[in-house]
Amino acid sequence: MTENTTISTNELTARLQKVENIKQRDGVVWKDKFERSHKICEARELSDDTPVKLCGRVTALRWLGKLMFGRIYDIEGEIQFSMSREELGEENYKFMKANVDMGDFIGITGVLYHTTAGELTVRVSSYEILAKALRPLPEKYHGLTDMETRYRQRYLDIVSNPDARAALYGRFKMTQNLRDFMNRHGFLEIETPIMQNIASGAAAKPFTTHHNALNVDFQLRISPELFLKQAIGAGFDRVYEIAKDFRNEGMDAMHLQEFTMIEWYAAYWDYRKNIDFTWAMVQELIQKARGTLQIEYQGTQLDFSKYDMIDYTAKMNELFGCNILDFDDVDVLRQKLVDMGMFPMSELEDLKSLATLVDYVYKRKIRVNIVQPTFLYNYPAYMVPLARRNNEDERRLDMYQLLVAGGELCKGYSELVNPIQQAKAFEDQAKDIAGGEEEAFNPDNDFVRAMEHGFPPISGVGMGIDRLSMIVFNQPSARDVVLFPIMK
Repeated sequence: MTENTTISTNELTARLQKVENIKQRDGVVWKDKFERSHKICEARELSDDTPVKLCGRVTALRWLGKLMFGRIYDIEGEIQFSMSREELGEENYKFMKANVDMGDFIGITGVLYHTTAGELTVRVSSYEILAKALRPLPEKYHGLTDMETRYRQRYLDIVSNPDARAALYGRFKMTQNLRDFMNRHGFLEIETPIMQNIASGAAAKPFTTHHNALNVDFQLRISPELFLKQAIGAGFDRVYEIAKDFRNEGMDAMHLQEFTMIEWYAAYWDYRKNIDFTWAMVQELIQKARGTLQIEYQGTQLDFSKYDMIDYTAKMNELFGCNILDFDDVDVLRQKLVDMGMFPMSELEDLKSLATLVDYVYKRKIRVNIVQPTFLYNYPAYMVPLARRNNEDERRLDMYQLLVAGGELCKGYSELVNPIQQAKAFEDQAKDIAGGEEEAFNPDNDFVRAMEHGFPPISGVGMGIDRLSMIVFNQPSARDVVLFPIMK
């Protein structure tokens, strides 16, 4: 049995009796409102003797005869309160002691003071029971420790685990700061469809759903990219979307099937401009969230005051001992890796395209060793069919990725706006799909048609908010920065 899923009959009976007691006295047990004067975090900034009306969940109760101390909590903080039998009166004091438990919500009226121990406290002159909890909170000193229960009952995890609370609250504040950054730089937040006829924009297998009214199957988006670029074609100069995306792929610490990304696109920018923009954004978000650019992630010190640059193609050529741009046959390249003794054929035979084969090698031989913030650039053209070919060598892409702690934070590129090249790139992807490659880009003829009407120069970026939050708030799994992760 998982933690906190059961409640004893005696405890439930006792709490239900308290419900009746409160009802008899107040008429209503679960109140409709409370007119507070300050939030708890605001009250903590006030001086002694300031009158306040505060409310929150009771997280501690300590009775000392004629005096008691307790604590109330909300997502932004806690504050201690004290009650005395003299100030409340005998009846109100006894009623509080007999009927209020940890987990209940109360409103308190009083004045601020500091105890002899120096702790800010509310001296309560009156209280109101706002809502009765029928189930107890987790034990104070143990909280929720079972991961399954923590994810399923996230509301209790947040109340009882300060680290979980800080990470999740911080993640949402960071998203708020992200919007502010984009808006200050002239970007407009827009919306694109989640259900799509063809889910494209990334190399991933989509989820499928059925639209009953239309009697048509749709796919859940794997990226908003194609629609955002069409918005640029329509005349929107700079756009972004904080988007829920869905990819029907494996789960690990850095991958969830439902996840949150921000994608942004700017007309007349190239990928170099976006490298500078990305770095300024990441630095501002980390500085605001942590107060420093030197942070710890799972025991590793990361320095976001600077970054490294790696030429992807040059690094891969060094690893392969040849120019990977010269290959156009996946079987030949696969055999070379086997002949070099780098991988056994059994490990590579299911990789059906050059892109997936090269990416497989990169992830296992290069990416895992990149720890400090690093921009990789100069990728083979077969890696991404939506990116712009380099002017000097069409076998290369004007593309980059930002890596930290062995994980990809974002991918950006100068966008392909040549409809002839785009149509050809989609044809190549269709061949890969026919050859058994499940995670190739799905061709989208409507997108090509939109491009044929004319797109300006564009550069765009996709950044995983969950993954960035993991690093900024030092969490081991993407689930730890998702408020309600999917559970089996």
